[in-house]
Amino acid sequence: MKDFLLHIRSRIIWSVYQYVLKPVFFRLDPEDVHDHTVALGAHLGKYALTRALTRGLFYYSDSMLVQDVLGVKFINPVGLAAGFDKNAELTGILPSVGFGFVEVGSITGYPCAGNPKPRLWRLKKSKGLVVYYGLKNDGCEIISKRLSAKVRGGALSYLGCRVGTSVAMTNCAANVDYTTAILDYAKAFEAFDTIGSYFTINISCPNAENGQPFLESRRLEALLTKLDMIPTTKPVFIKLSPDITLKNVDAILDVAKRHRVHGIICTNLTKKRNNARILDANLPSHGGVSGLPVQGLSDDLIAHIYKREGKRFVLVGCGGIFSAEDAYRKIRLGASLVQLITGMIFEGPQLVSEINRGLVKLMKRDGYTHISEVIGVDVR
Repeated sequence: MKDFLLHIRSRIIWSVYQYVLKPVFFRLDPEDVHDHTVALGAHLGKYALTRALTRGLFYYSDSMLVQDVLGVKFINPVGLAAGFDKNAELTGILPSVGFGFVEVGSITGYPCAGNPKPRLWRLKKSKGLVVYYGLKNDGCEIISKRLSAKVRGGALSYLGCRVGTSVAMTNCAANVDYTTAILDYAKAFEAFDTIGSYFTINISCPNAENGQPFLESRRLEALLTKLDMIPTTKPVFIKLSPDITLKNVDAILDVAKRHRVHGIICTNLTKKRNNARILDANLPSHGGVSGLPVQGLSDDLIAHIYKREGKRFVLVGCGGIFSAEDAYRKIRLGASLVQLITGMIFEGPQLVSEINRGLVKLMKRDGYTHISEVIGVDVR
């Protein structure tokens, strides 16, 4: 009976989103919609009543989904990827939507206005986005103060939701010198040494002026050597690009094994336009593509790393998750956790609970009793 009522709840919200809200949103400028959504979410997250109402509309939990990953308890494996809550303004409301964790940022050493507008486009046929924000954020000093205030208020552990801090280099001309860029990363990293549950080192933003220099092994070695010097008990992840060769991936993994790196996020946005899943015409020449065009690239990278390294690194699947089946496939390929943004924009906010409910059903169908049993079963 409970599952039936949850199904009805989800279908009602889906219908309202698909037939009332989404047609309006998709007629408006996507960045304006995003900014208004963040402002609304930040307002709702301030009050116990609005958090409780949101929880009643969206929340779902099941003990089959609870995991201890690197000493951090995740109440479910579905997280919000970095890039949506750039300035850590939504940590009050996102737990009520049902996320097991949210990743804020990417956060840079200094405030960054990002690239010129327009910098966000929808790919309606492809179910994707073209993103050209260029690491727009308030900078590590402002955001760390904002998050630390919420830590004192308990917001970061509300409903057991965990918060990851994604750090990157400021998108500016000075960081063309990669030694300067390393100091920029270190400034942001140090600002969050005790804030949040884990770090992500974003070395794969496709929209920065300096490109992606730390995908090169020698420079990544220098970056991680510097970050190793900053004390923290938080697990550290690296976020990879879907566009690099497997040879490059293997070289990065070999570097990571020599440093304080516990996991890999697969993947960031793709810059390549010759993707068979990009169906829309007249794409902007700049910017990274998210959503369904990244799905296969993410899946392939998860499988490759899990086959090569086994459980040496915790893997997080990110790219093209629009259903429980999409998330389940990434977990079966080796991911312990998954992240999304674009799927929620196209399908609606109820997608988070739909995925978690669906994962429980898929596990029961296949004879599993806990999500940890599923990790990597298709590539062992």
